[in-house]
Amino acid sequence: MKIGILSRNQNLYSTRRLMEACEARDHEYKIIDALHCYMNINSTQLSIHLKGEDLKGFDAIIPRIGSSVTFYGCAVLRQFEMMGIYTLNDSVAIQRSRDKLRSLQLLSRKSIGMPITGFASKPGDIKDLLNMVGGAPVVIKLLEGTQGIGVVLAETRKAAESVIEAFMGLKANIMVQEYIKEAGGADIRCFVIGDKVIASMRRQALPGEFRSNLHRGGVASLVRITPDERKTAISAAKAMGLHVAGVDLLRSDRGPLVMEVNSSPGLEGIEFATGHDVAGMIIDYVVKIVSTSRTRTRVKTQ
Repeated sequence: MKIGILSRNQNLYSTRRLMEACEARDHEYKIIDALHCYMNINSTQLSIHLKGEDLKGFDAIIPRIGSSVTFYGCAVLRQFEMMGIYTLNDSVAIQRSRDKLRSLQLLSRKSIGMPITGFASKPGDIKDLLNMVGGAPVVIKLLEGTQGIGVVLAETRKAAESVIEAFMGLKANIMVQEYIKEAGGADIRCFVIGDKVIASMRRQALPGEFRSNLHRGGVASLVRITPDERKTAISAAKAMGLHVAGVDLLRSDRGPLVMEVNSSPGLEGIEFATGHDVAGMIIDYVVKIVSTSRTRTRVKTQ
């Protein structure tokens, strides 16, 4: 099988592990930098080129698109989709998950637990907005932030009003969420492939820090999740339309709450914390889906 890995850097841990998993299973692969691709869009023969090479003959594409290149990366991925090539996560699902506000609205439509969230654009709405989410302390997030960047914990109402006013003054889009104190500065990353949680880890923030992201110094450890947490993670991934996702949960007094659904979850933390060959599971899933699709096609045409 020929697999394209859409990644900007083959030296990244996640990309290297996918390469190794392909090699271990004797699959051909190619690393494709989306920003170096250019496309021919017409009504007869679509194509994608990379440094003069016509990228064709792939059985599947595994997207590892960074948030900073979401627009162009998804445009390239969409071209592969239009060419009839299977993509592990499709462009619409990735864009859906990257829009923090839209993703929460979709989760709420499916009645999936999440922190109470407020969104406004005018300073005059701040007082009522804070009341809506239960008052201080609150977590204030930039919609464009990643890896814990642009996330602020405002412990008092006055601090919250000041921070929100400052962000609004900079024309930044923000959302305000209730602070889940009982989570204790920890969250759970559930790694979903298909309709299963294949691995999970607990991420604990450093003392004095409330953000548990590993990029912010959080410590990962193996954790056993509850059936309710498992169900919530799978439902959240499905709500986004993602076949592979990292679903971040908070443990609260009212059950698991979804904080974020990541469409390109890193493999390093989850593999080290659990000892699972997550990269291998991803490749096996891709092969299974593509092979099943081909079998069904042959049956229909016979």
